[in-house]
Amino acid sequence: MGGASDDEFSRKFLAAIQVGDVCSGTVAEVTPRGVSVTLDGFAARPLGFVGSLDLSWVRFSAAAVEAGDRITAEVTAIDLEQGRAWMSTAATENPELWAFLKALRAGEILSGRIGSIERFGVFVALDDGPNHPVFPGVGFITIPELSWRHFETASDIVQVGQRVRCEFLQFDTTNGEARLSLRATQPDPFQTFVETTTVGQALQGRVTKLVPFGVFVQVTSGIEGLVHLQELTWTPVEAPEAVVQVGDEITVVVTEIDRERRRLSLSRRQASTALD
Repeated sequence: MGGASDDEFSRKFLAAIQVGDVCSGTVAEVTPRGVSVTLDGFAARPLGFVGSLDLSWVRFSAAAVEAGDRITAEVTAIDLEQGRAWMSTAATENPELWAFLKALRAGEILSGRIGSIERFGVFVALDDGPNHPVFPGVGFITIPELSWRHFETASDIVQVGQRVRCEFLQFDTTNGEARLSLRATQPDPFQTFVETTTVGQALQGRVTKLVPFGVFVQVTSGIEGLVHLQELTWTPVEAPEAVVQVGDEITVVVTEIDRERRRLSLSRRQASTALD
């Protein structure tokens, strides 16, 4: 079989495969990046590839397989240009969990109990989902998705055993998780705040943090804005502590509202003009 005909035959072979098909083959090569697979029905060269992160949700290493091993994997993508079928053996290793996660749709509301609180996020044991082979829950909430408000630790927001309702964000195929958002099921206090706030409006606030480029001011519960260094006073200063300290109550003027990035820009120096 010549090179041109080989490429043509491989494309025809791959074109007959659908994403979601389960294919078998023999491991041709194992590298740190993953596993090349000679698929049944096409012996000329390996067309299948299982990335190292798609091998297993239990054995996190390419060393889990060796050249010559027979494997079964689900096709996750087809690249006709590269002549490759991307595959996952984790899918066939945990078919019930894979099928459950694949069936979820972004925006869907899922309920469950907090299974574990970690420094990097929170595991949720979902009511309708199967058990995870490794983690204490199929659902997972990253720290930023726990709450709209500022908090120090995840345990400030949830407790182990607590029931929660979360929005499904995406299927994390690497870990076999349903990425969830708890805050998405709650009103965004920033959007509520800006509904009744306008540029040029004067507000009372408390200084919560000093940074080299300015200060953060809390203008209402859970809402902070930034006063840039040049907006602290009409007289230039090199550091914010020359003008204010954490805990100071000050009057500020809203100079910009960025709904998309949820940012509030404030000015202390304009406050005296606004109040005249």
